[in-house]
Amino acid sequence: MDFTGKVVLITGASSGIGAVTAKYLTHLGASVVMTGRNVESLKKSGAKCVGKHEPLLIAADVTKEEDNVRVIEETINKYGKLDVLINNAGRGVFGSIETTSLDQLDDMLNINVRGAYHITMLAVPHLIKSKGNIVNVSSITGIRVFPNSLAYCISKAALDQFTRCVALELAPKQVRVNSVNPAVIATDFQLREGMSPAQYAAFVKHSEQTHALGRIGQPQEVAEAIAFLAADTATFITGTCLCVDGGRTIMCPR
Repeated sequence: MDFTGKVVLITGASSGIGAVTAKYLTHLGASVVMTGRNVESLKKSGAKCVGKHEPLLIAADVTKEEDNVRVIEETINKYGKLDVLINNAGRGVFGSIETTSLDQLDDMLNINVRGAYHITMLAVPHLIKSKGNIVNVSSITGIRVFPNSLAYCISKAALDQFTRCVALELAPKQVRVNSVNPAVIATDFQLREGMSPAQYAAFVKHSEQTHALGRIGQPQEVAEAIAFLAADTATFITGTCLCVDGGRTIMCPR
């Protein structure tokens, strides 16, 4: 895959899947714009991106409308175009209908859905010009039901429907829209959402039994799936939610 001449914007690129994807696409020749709330983490992730072009780092929060406007403006001012939008910024929360507050639900929908919706709105005119594409980073929780993750599951299911709806709307304008839906990936996601190291270790051990391939995934494996969907290798794919899940969705519930 070759991204030479392509401008790629990745939200939530300061850590995890977003950071690894930025590194990978830079290596493939892209001019990458990385956004994130944590400036120091963003700088550390950006320093690992080695390629033809240094990434453009923009401190921004997708839940703030003014930040999204600024991100698009700075991207266009520097590069004059946008070819790929990767909506990766997201957060999770544990809880059931008995324990999840309305504030927690609002927070999930705000960052995982509304943030992606708004920056996509702003990016679409530029993607139409470039006949570009969008890749949303969703989750298998949008497809399958998992306990103690109610608000997160709802938000990712909404993001998957957003993917399909926007794909249908933009197809006549030759803009493709897809998502990747990872299962458990080796990042600090669960730790950031409140798991202790001991709980996380037990979670990973259990996940080895619930994923058909007998292990959890690596961020690079998701990054490569994102690159596939964003590249010219997938010019006839749109409206697809691609499970990068080691067979998790075909396993019986555990």
